[in-house]
Amino acid sequence: MGRSGVESLEDELLALSGLDGVVFMRIFIFSLKVFSIAGAIGIFVLLPVNYLGDQLRDIDFSDLPNKSLDLFTISNVKDGSNKLWIHFSAAYVITGVVCYLLYIEYKFIYFKRLELFNTSKPQPHHFTILVRGIPLHDGASLNDIVERFFMEFHPLTYLSHIVVHRTSKLHSLITDTKNVYRRLTHLRSTSDASQRSQRGGCLGWFGRNVDPVDDYAKKLENLEENLRLEQSGISMAGQEVPAAFVCFKSRYGAAAAFHIQQSINPTQWVTEQAPEPHDVYWPFFSTSFMRRWLSKLVVFVASVILIVIFLIPVTFVQGLTYLDQLETTFPFLKGILEIAIVSQVITGYLPSVILQLILSLVPSIMKLFSSMQGYIAYSEIEKSACSKMLLFTIWNIFFANVLTGSVASQVQIFLDLKDIPRVLAIVVPAQASFFVAFVVTSWTSLSLEVTRLVTLVGDWMGRHCCRCMDKEFHTPSIPYHSEIPRILLFGLLGLAYFILAPLILPFILVFLCIGYIVYRNQLLNVYLPKYETGGRFWPIVHNSTIFSLLLMQAIAIGIFGLKKLPLASGLILPLPVLTLLFNEYCRKRFLPIFRAYSAESLIKKDREEQNDPAMDDFFHKLLTVYRDPALMPIQHSSNERNSPLLYSS
Repeated sequence: MGRSGVESLEDELLALSGLDGVVFMRIFIFSLKVFSIAGAIGIFVLLPVNYLGDQLRDIDFSDLPNKSLDLFTISNVKDGSNKLWIHFSAAYVITGVVCYLLYIEYKFIYFKRLELFNTSKPQPHHFTILVRGIPLHDGASLNDIVERFFMEFHPLTYLSHIVVHRTSKLHSLITDTKNVYRRLTHLRSTSDASQRSQRGGCLGWFGRNVDPVDDYAKKLENLEENLRLEQSGISMAGQEVPAAFVCFKSRYGAAAAFHIQQSINPTQWVTEQAPEPHDVYWPFFSTSFMRRWLSKLVVFVASVILIVIFLIPVTFVQGLTYLDQLETTFPFLKGILEIAIVSQVITGYLPSVILQLILSLVPSIMKLFSSMQGYIAYSEIEKSACSKMLLFTIWNIFFANVLTGSVASQVQIFLDLKDIPRVLAIVVPAQASFFVAFVVTSWTSLSLEVTRLVTLVGDWMGRHCCRCMDKEFHTPSIPYHSEIPRILLFGLLGLAYFILAPLILPFILVFLCIGYIVYRNQLLNVYLPKYETGGRFWPIVHNSTIFSLLLMQAIAIGIFGLKKLPLASGLILPLPVLTLLFNEYCRKRFLPIFRAYSAESLIKKDREEQNDPAMDDFFHKLLTVYRDPALMPIQHSSNERNSPLLYSS
């Protein structure tokens, strides 16, 4: 694809999936560039050097069939051989390539984010902040307290505010109302009224025939009446949360209020950037400051427990890769395991398939954990879940498979920093065949992504087995929190095994090529974005890639020490230092724009729109755009009664 083709695709992605969709596809493009170069070096340079070595042939020539993969690894190069300097040079080359491409991508997304801001229309979240920890005063309402505070300390830029209410009960009523309305709509669409009739007695066996349409219509009217009563009383004492969305007349005014501590007491008048109105996670506001703090502690403990629990299936999976241990544990399987095909399936593909299936359950758990931490936006929940999922994947899929023993023994390995390179150099090469099989089995997940077979089966069962014919269809959004960590895991595997076992690189390249084609189609034709972070997932990608580079360099230091080439180990030491310096430069140069826009950008944008007549209409809509959807009137039934909502700004 030519340069113009790439740009037209990115423009189309930007229009349909936002900058987050562009960033997601840039992960594939970046990875393809890296592993195309790494694959060329690994297959055409390192692989022949490894194969022509004679370390393993001298050691165990009779076991050659079982060491077919090991012949293509650095283990086959003789200790102290000058050929190891080729691997040394490859480590420097790939580090330079990855850092250069990382810089190019970070710079590209940096300017894309600025361009998106400079060309965008006024967005409500650019003019709004969320204020929490509002101090209460006897005899004064939250509305008066907020207005008095901002009129005193931000008189020139303050516009209005919306106090947040506790609406968890309302959201439950709205859900019930929508479910009954969808059921009623489905029943009314049934052409034959006789098929709709049912007996109204016990278990539907006794009583006269009744039309369920009338029954559901009555239920709908009752639910709407309860909803109106609840909405009318929502502004009563005790129903407000000490939090408010505060709107300003300019972007700079909102940014200044966000960045400056508002009170002498830092736990009061705490400010946060407001998310997009449709991105707000309203259930969060029912939690207090203390509950949010405790929930973070609970989530941390729960995450540690999840990691420990997940080690059980990992240990089982690793047990499947060793036939001798399996035969000892289950003697009755000895005859079956001696069959070549069965042994190859059990030791080769079955462990990876089991691991993939178990791993598919984790993203939803991580998303639940993040939702418990008090984030105010769905995008923040997914971003947090993405970071949790990445840490979980790196530890439980990579380290838990290459290291043996309990959690305590695994942690103990990393307490002695000097011993880490040696340990990694010993244990990582031993799992090369397992991770090759893991990458190959991951191709299946891409085919499932194209067909969306799991979703299709679930929908079919819901409609035909559970009789949920009235179930509302929602256009799916791409689960960044599960897909980004998976791609980054393959990046870690590719870099970790680049020097050790380059045979894994073609399999990773195939995965990336298929993934690029599949997800390009999904983003253009299947998924619909639910929020826009402006590319804030990229710093996670950058940091993960830097970690993968450092891991590769640590393994290189250890492997050259084991192969009795200490000079190479010593000369590799500058690489981690240079990599960390590069990371620090990128953090200073590019990261600030992903946290907040500069005063220069904000003021320029404000001045451009200063005399725009459309801004009056925008500010008028801004007064109510952060109103809780649960407080909006709902009228599905034919009943014309509709009490006005009691709502105060």
